[in-house]
Amino acid sequence: MSGKRPILAERAKVAVLISGSGTNMAALLYASRDESCPYEIVLVASNNPDAGGLKLAVAEGVATFALSHKGMTRADHDMAMDSAIRSSGAEYVALAGYMRILTAEFVSAWQGRMINIHPSLLPRYTGLHTHERALEAGDSHGGCTVHVVTAELDDGPILGQTLVAVLPDDTPDKLASRVLIAEHQLYSRCLADLVSRERSPESVIDQVRAIAMAQPEADEVVSHGMPCFGIVKGKKFAYISRDHHGDGKLALLVKISGLDEQQQLIEMDAARYYRPAYFGGDWIAIRLDLGDNDWQAISVWLQRSWQAVAPKKLTALLNIADQF
Repeated sequence: MSGKRPILAERAKVAVLISGSGTNMAALLYASRDESCPYEIVLVASNNPDAGGLKLAVAEGVATFALSHKGMTRADHDMAMDSAIRSSGAEYVALAGYMRILTAEFVSAWQGRMINIHPSLLPRYTGLHTHERALEAGDSHGGCTVHVVTAELDDGPILGQTLVAVLPDDTPDKLASRVLIAEHQLYSRCLADLVSRERSPESVIDQVRAIAMAQPEADEVVSHGMPCFGIVKGKKFAYISRDHHGDGKLALLVKISGLDEQQQLIEMDAARYYRPAYFGGDWIAIRLDLGDNDWQAISVWLQRSWQAVAPKKLTALLNIADQF
């Protein structure tokens, strides 16, 4: 054993939002008790202080938060829920029977890190009464869908689906009971896959590579043992440092304005930013192994770094194109 700290070894922290009995929350919680599960439940929160799932969470030793939405604006309630989630240290949010339409601001704040499970085969039957609608349509199968939450109700990229056969004597309640079993199986798998993908070094590097290579005339080489991105036959604008010299870190190195900005960034968030060894004061290292990557911000960093080294004729052409 070398004694090095494994990159991305910690489990992802998840908050679950419920409004009722919390059976899907329980399924996520019990799945997390397996040693191989890549996530842990750190908070169960509800807009209903009487939700049965809260009692189960307390009995299982999970922190809870409850705040009735009655008498509050939607924005104020979402803000309070967001504050409780962030205070718990959660990096992801799983909606499990949370019967509230979320504001666009709340959804945007957790973009790509909030998921939901819906009792139909989306895009069919968004909203309520899904089983009744499936039976009335004469569908051969009902089912459930796990998807990333977006501002559009029951929309967003689909992470997984399970089909459940409709039986000749089915009622909405009978179908619902079997779909619920499928939900309990599907949700934990999709959540585990999501957090693993977002936290694995290979996936993180692939996402950085896709953004970097989308810059005009970008190419990739290996320099100092690191993936390196630059202008074709030109200067380099980004490096990916993975356990460089045994530091146990995964980081993106990009160009900045100079020592003053470097110092400001490190003072602002020393856990995320650091001065990369063997690089000058016009570079900053941004940790990618903290489990909460803001990919929009990373894209901006890469674009800015590219602009810092791109030849003027190339940036001039882009500026002209932007005007049309």
